[in-house]
Amino acid sequence: MPSTDTLHAAGPRAPAAGRPRQTWTLVLASLGLFMVALDTLVVTTALPVLRADLGAKLTDLEWTVNAYNLSFACLLLTGAALGDRFGRRRMFAIGLLGFSAASAAAALSSSVGALIAARAVQGGFAAIVMPLTLTLISQAFPAEKRGMAIGLWGGIAGLAVAAGPVVGGAITNGLAWQWIFWLNVPIGLVLAPLALRRLTESFGPRPRLDLVGLGLAGAGFLGLTWGLVRANIAGWGSAEVILSVLAGLALVGCFLAWQRRTRYPMLPLGLFRLRGFSTANGVSFFMYASLFGALFLMSQFLQIGLGNSPLAAGLWILPWTATPMVVAPIAGALSERWGNRPFMAAGLALQAIGLGWVAAIAEPGMGYAELSVALTVAGVGTSMCFPTVANAVMGSVPPQEAGVASGANSAIRELGGVFGVAVLAAVFTGPGVYNSPNAFVDSFRPALWVGAALAAVGIVSALLAPRRHVAPPDAGADAYAGAGADEARTPEPAPAGRAARTVHAAQPVRPERTVPTDG
Repeated sequence: MPSTDTLHAAGPRAPAAGRPRQTWTLVLASLGLFMVALDTLVVTTALPVLRADLGAKLTDLEWTVNAYNLSFACLLLTGAALGDRFGRRRMFAIGLLGFSAASAAAALSSSVGALIAARAVQGGFAAIVMPLTLTLISQAFPAEKRGMAIGLWGGIAGLAVAAGPVVGGAITNGLAWQWIFWLNVPIGLVLAPLALRRLTESFGPRPRLDLVGLGLAGAGFLGLTWGLVRANIAGWGSAEVILSVLAGLALVGCFLAWQRRTRYPMLPLGLFRLRGFSTANGVSFFMYASLFGALFLMSQFLQIGLGNSPLAAGLWILPWTATPMVVAPIAGALSERWGNRPFMAAGLALQAIGLGWVAAIAEPGMGYAELSVALTVAGVGTSMCFPTVANAVMGSVPPQEAGVASGANSAIRELGGVFGVAVLAAVFTGPGVYNSPNAFVDSFRPALWVGAALAAVGIVSALLAPRRHVAPPDAGADAYAGAGADEARTPEPAPAGRAARTVHAAQPVRPERTVPTDG
């Protein structure tokens, strides 16, 4: 058997022939992304109403959010693998329909248990849709136009994060909490048939699913995310949290060992030897740890510390969360000329400065003007990272590995978000923090400084990223197998009698005209 620490460049299925419909792909993928990303936070402002209508306890309310995030984070790699095996267009449409059905079930829930179950199913189908949106866009656009397209994709993702609390508050105040979920149903029912009709089908390189890998990865990520989610409730030193994290780490270790030996791995470990891929994922982890951790506390600060309503808090936070819609497409377009590294490093620096600024000036009853400037600085930084991280990940791998690269990046991103919330909440938590605005702000400041520090740590990973370059036109996937320098290598034959780090191809791989990559 050949060495399995390899990149399998092709399998029995190849991307469907024909030029992808770029406009349709960008529109449909972006709308699908918006729908599933919106539901990550849309329920947060409806929690008080859910508590009254369903008679839910505080722990039940937490699980209406956690159930979605847990299944979403645990199944992202699985969603990408299903798309590679059964067709990205087909699985994208199935994901949209399943998400719509789960949304209807959530709207019809008459008990908090039914709502939590529906939210878990929602997260599972969202894990199919999310990574495929980036894969579909990367497949549809040539390398020289991909930066702008991914910039728009990043802007839509940022808009969904920004709109979540606002939409949730507006719908809950104006209609009823059920309409938060009913809103998804007609959108999904329209998008799914349009996707089947207008998108170009494509497949990944592996001829069959790695069922053992799917099980190990899902169970491992479940253990890790469960431990992090429960850490501030059960306690970091509790047996539940310690055993959950240790079991998760052990299962992830088994998953990595299995990927080294199986013939058709769902996550070729050779990808992590590509410096562009590994550094971009490092940036993603720390950026989202900082962003989600700070966002978790910022929404509470605006309500408890400053006395805003849920809807007003959502509007106050827009200078931070809405900037990706404007800045991300510009950063994506400029990165085509200047490369991704300067935008990732500068973006994380601005995010750290902005959050540190808020931590320095936060006080009960403070005005909107000064806070909005600091939030805008952080928002511009985040917006510079959204498209360039995605572009660096997708540009550093062979085109046929776009699906697995997107799934891996999405999983790492979600783990970063869960980690950030757990760490900042641990710093924040203390006796009487909710007793008064002053007590809240006293704990909020050091926690937000930690969020700024997480962004600053990510700058190291950004600076280690290689410079942008264009791979040889006919280098194929072999150019990436041992990449780690700034220039891709031309593949060389392996010595006789030695297992080579090869690309196992059942049919030729169509070379890209140019492949800008950070690897």
